[in-house]
Amino acid sequence: MAQPHSVEVLLRPAVELYTVAVCAGAALLCLVAPWSIALSPLLGSGSALAFLAFGAIRWWDAWVILRYRRNIRRLPRYVMTSRDVPVSQQRLFVGRGFRWDQRHTHRLMQTYRPEFRRYVEPTLSYRTARRLEERLEFAPYPLSRMAKALAWDSPLNPVRPLPPLGGLPRLHGIEPNEVDVTLPLGERVGHSLVLGTTRVGKTRLAELLITQDIRRKVGGQHEVVIVFDPKGDADLLKRMYVEAKRAGREGEFYVFHLGWPDISARYNAVGRFGRISEVATRIAGQLSGEGNSAAFREFAWRFVNIIARALVELGQRPDYLLIQRHVINIDALFIEYAQHFFAKNDPKAWDVIVQLEAKLNDKNTPRNMIGREKRVVALEQYLSQVRVYDPVLDGLRSAVRYDRTYFDKIVASLLPLLEKLTTGKIAQLLAPDYADLNDPRPIFDWMQIIRKRAVVYVGLDALSDAEVAAAVGNSMFSDLVSVAGHIYKFGIDDGLPGAAAGTKVPINVHADEFNELMGDEFIPMINKGGGAGVQVTAYTQTLSDIEARIGNRAKAGQVIGNFNNLFMLRVRETATAELLTRQLPKVEVYATSLMSGATDSSDPTGPTAFTSNTQDRITSTSVPLIEPAHVVALPKGQCFALLEGGTLWKVRMPLPAADPDEVMPKDLQELAGYMRQHYVEAGDWWENQGLPGLQDSALPADLVDDFKRMAAETAEAEA
Repeated sequence: MAQPHSVEVLLRPAVELYTVAVCAGAALLCLVAPWSIALSPLLGSGSALAFLAFGAIRWWDAWVILRYRRNIRRLPRYVMTSRDVPVSQQRLFVGRGFRWDQRHTHRLMQTYRPEFRRYVEPTLSYRTARRLEERLEFAPYPLSRMAKALAWDSPLNPVRPLPPLGGLPRLHGIEPNEVDVTLPLGERVGHSLVLGTTRVGKTRLAELLITQDIRRKVGGQHEVVIVFDPKGDADLLKRMYVEAKRAGREGEFYVFHLGWPDISARYNAVGRFGRISEVATRIAGQLSGEGNSAAFREFAWRFVNIIARALVELGQRPDYLLIQRHVINIDALFIEYAQHFFAKNDPKAWDVIVQLEAKLNDKNTPRNMIGREKRVVALEQYLSQVRVYDPVLDGLRSAVRYDRTYFDKIVASLLPLLEKLTTGKIAQLLAPDYADLNDPRPIFDWMQIIRKRAVVYVGLDALSDAEVAAAVGNSMFSDLVSVAGHIYKFGIDDGLPGAAAGTKVPINVHADEFNELMGDEFIPMINKGGGAGVQVTAYTQTLSDIEARIGNRAKAGQVIGNFNNLFMLRVRETATAELLTRQLPKVEVYATSLMSGATDSSDPTGPTAFTSNTQDRITSTSVPLIEPAHVVALPKGQCFALLEGGTLWKVRMPLPAADPDEVMPKDLQELAGYMRQHYVEAGDWWENQGLPGLQDSALPADLVDDFKRMAAETAEAEA
């Protein structure tokens, strides 16, 4: 015989309380007056215990119903200080939640049925309190105090307002029994994607994950943590510093911030490379390759490659300023390299070149060389007469042989990019002077960061200048991809004494708003970077942001397909929500329906006037595990997580609790506050008038000299 279907219904009156009341009364009667029910005192005590035991069981059943109904309307608070965040050597803590299955879809479907509406919607007293709170906001004194009492956020307030999270509490309240949701560290190398619209908790989740990455120590060594923050979030910077201090890693903490160049570390995006052609790839890769621009992009790559090879042969480290200088005037580099080459290979050649230069005039100068320096023309004539083979010299020679006007046109697409990267004080950050020993700002590169197991915060100040932020972010990503390729082949200790081949460490890369930073170089990072230990956690808002940035739907799909772990917070785009929902199976949910009917008798003389019947029917329907509408209705700080190959979890992150940062220096707290207050201003951030408000207290030693220099420059300008 088939077993009947059991339909779970938790949205109902807690009828078990009636049994609890009867059991309590019976137990009291058995204890106080056992004689009234013909029991001896001993039997009365035993009966009382039996009634209390049965009442306790029924009370637990009633509590399950009451707790479920409470959670449907209001979730219990979940707060945690950063100090209490659990850090494991095997798993990554995400929050508290439960594994979503068919039961939860069934419960969620029930909450939308009209007969259960009174258990789901706010109570009448709650709605009345909120209306009074709105109307009494500007009322006279006694009534305004009443409005404040109604808005009192305390468990003692029976009409306590809901936390400002929005969404539907029922999405998480359908499962009162939560567990800690964790991700095995071995799964992180498959990369993680966090999707969510603005102000729904992406940064909070990032803080939670970054906190663990900074404090985690595996095998006695810390992990590398690199955070890209285009917006320049002061709270995230402060959290990273606090955690680095707590972990004893303040000496390994680097801050690179385009909005604060005077206190930022310096970085040369093209100064370190495995192959010289990488310099041209990192620069030309940021130019448009669509349509007619492809030819100009290829020429820009070749031209930058020629310059980079010449600089390396001359013993100079390439940087954006040097490349821009020689793009504008290639003649000087041609002459300098020719002097270097002939000094080693043919010292007498220069005498002939000087003689040819003396004979030049406007009449005997070739048309294509008009506008060039006479020495350049003489060099070109000498090389055309003498068989000299040098690939770098030949490349420079081919560049100067272009007509000057034509040459300026074909490099026109390259110059705007270089201008973005070499304007103002940003040039000091991206083209550091390695010989300036008086500049206290450190210079770093990715291989150095990885070998030191350092923590790096990269603030790109995208709100002030999105173009420069994107260009710098792309350069850093491209450089990091190159370093990952080197580590994959040789390990991180290549070239060091006693180096072991293949040595790798986890490299945790957190890229907030990564759609603003990514380009073609991002695809090989997530596709092949796992072999070098790179673990990318990318944060963005919608799939359309990725597609719009790359400009190609197929490439956008290629990027998304390389993320094995998906965290879906509230989104507003249905296509983004379907990225999760389309990967989930359909399940069967059951519903009960009451059917009744009556049939008149066809025999007027019979004993039966009519017949009636009543049926309880159970029907099953196939529905998706979750719908896109459920993703759109998520409260802030909650998400659906698809982990470990397709396991769906419903997660809520802990709200940050008040935690005094006793390890945070007061001056850096003030600096973070200043950044937070003045961040969105579009004024001249470099003319900060000595940063008033920060000079009243002592600054750390590594900042004092910078601020003194700034104040001196301001005083000289005013004088």
